[in-house]
Amino acid sequence: MRKEEQLRLLKGLIHHLDAKTNIDAGGIIKTPAETYTSSERFEREWDTFFLNHPQIIGMSGDLPKPDTFMTTEDFGVPVLATRNSSGEFKAYANICSHRGVIVEDVKRGEKSKFSCPFHGWTYNNEGALIGYPKSDQFGKIDKDCYGLKELPALEKFGFLWVHPSQDGKIELDDLLGKDLMEEFSSWNFQDLIFANEEEYQTEMNWKLAIDTFGETYHFSVLHKDSLFQSFHGNCQMFDSFNRNGRLILCKRTIDEMRKLPESDWDICSGSLPVYYLFPNIIFMPTPEGAFLVKEYPAENSPHKSFSKISFYFYPHVLEHIKELEKTGINGKELLEEQYGGFASVIRDEDYVVAASSHRGLRTGTLDYLTFGKNEPALHHYHNTYRQALGLQSLPLEEA
Repeated sequence: MRKEEQLRLLKGLIHHLDAKTNIDAGGIIKTPAETYTSSERFEREWDTFFLNHPQIIGMSGDLPKPDTFMTTEDFGVPVLATRNSSGEFKAYANICSHRGVIVEDVKRGEKSKFSCPFHGWTYNNEGALIGYPKSDQFGKIDKDCYGLKELPALEKFGFLWVHPSQDGKIELDDLLGKDLMEEFSSWNFQDLIFANEEEYQTEMNWKLAIDTFGETYHFSVLHKDSLFQSFHGNCQMFDSFNRNGRLILCKRTIDEMRKLPESDWDICSGSLPVYYLFPNIIFMPTPEGAFLVKEYPAENSPHKSFSKISFYFYPHVLEHIKELEKTGINGKELLEEQYGGFASVIRDEDYVVAASSHRGLRTGTLDYLTFGKNEPALHHYHNTYRQALGLQSLPLEEA
């Protein structure tokens, strides 16, 4: 992030702290309850946001070297993502061309060949069929016509995008926009190393999970014994980039940082950037690494969802951990503290109340949920969501 942008954002937080104000969207909006409960709406979302939209499946660090792979089946099409022997990122439908069986069931690992568990048809990490048993008895086929179906894939700024459709396009100008692309190019996310992934299934609509990341108004209540100890609640900055957004949450460390010369100020020292990447990604860079949160519907239902939270660290952090281990300190335990604390807040606090909100919505008692003028990220998210579905934007009401 450009230094002048860091200073603008940090000065904005300090101004809000001193003036006891917050960002102001100019009014409130009301999103209909059916946003979360409608089966018809869910079908449109699934088709628009998952089956026919580029998906971030992970980071470059998920495929750390040639001949590594990962699999996912989170958005309707099973995907086998590989880094081939030349270091290129590729993606294929993880479906055997013989009888349609899932070829690779392991989530991640290191191998250059993949064999179907049904009949042993074998593919390389370029998607080519390289062999099948008893070919003389099975019959001669043109192996070039029986490779894995390749999917559009793109690796940029440390992110891995895959389009579920063979005919799909991944155009970053549309997905991110020039300003966000420029910002991402300065972060060195491509250096991040995968450390751990956790998955939580919850009885709630997938968008309620995203909503929990959209404001800090709740910190002093829901997180009074956890995040509120490290963050100033109800104080943030927000900017939008096409359909994406960036929140800047205010760490309590900003109180000491502001005493330093501005040349020593750093965005991650005084704040936590939170990027919302349309349609279902929350990404948070930290001084040590980053958290990647992916939200998905579950069981073909508007009432169930699951979150995958992946944790990454920069090489210098892992090297420091190794040095500490030489002195007898449990480095693995230190890493687990880094992501375990964050994960527990999401799992045991945010998602618990989000699931409670969904139960309330299903009763039919409420016609709408209200987002305050101090919650502009939620205004932006829900209106871009509606625009993508061809729905009218929610009007801003005076408050």
